[in-house]
Amino acid sequence: MTIKQIEKWLKKYDIENYHINDDLTVNVDNDVYLLYKNLTEIPFQFGKINGHFNCAYNQLISLEGCPKEIKGNFICSNNQLISLEGCPEIINGDFICYGNKLTSLNGCPKEVKKDFYCFYNQLTSLEGCPEIINGDFECDDNLKDSIEYKRYLIRYKLQKIS
Repeated sequence: MTIKQIEKWLKKYDIENYHINDDLTVNVDNDVYLLYKNLTEIPFQFGKINGHFNCAYNQLISLEGCPKEIKGNFICSNNQLISLEGCPEIINGDFICYGNKLTSLNGCPKEVKKDFYCFYNQLTSLEGCPEIINGDFECDDNLKDSIEYKRYLIRYKLQKIS
């Protein structure tokens, strides 16, 4: 995309207080709300978001283009995602990816500073689950009766105690 095309897209979706970098990544100094926009893709790369990033209730099949760094919550629930590849590595707020078609958590952030919600997916494994979650971990309606889930919860609860 060109700078003019990016600016047109940002204007269409009411995104303000942004800066387009030389490499055409886009930093935004506040929240980005892309809910219910019928998006199938994010056509350029977001860089740093100094607020929340919410792309829920679309038709996204990929998180390509999502921010690399985010200060708030990251919400990608109720899309058509089969992978979390492309999401930020560290989430300073909540990470919410429920209601997709995920079978694993590969591509997940390494660290979530608050809550992690991945329920209502099609998980067959917790592979790729974040190494650190500082808030609640909710994975109901997936693997809640599996030994793998119970082991993860024990490790997660011990981590919160120490």
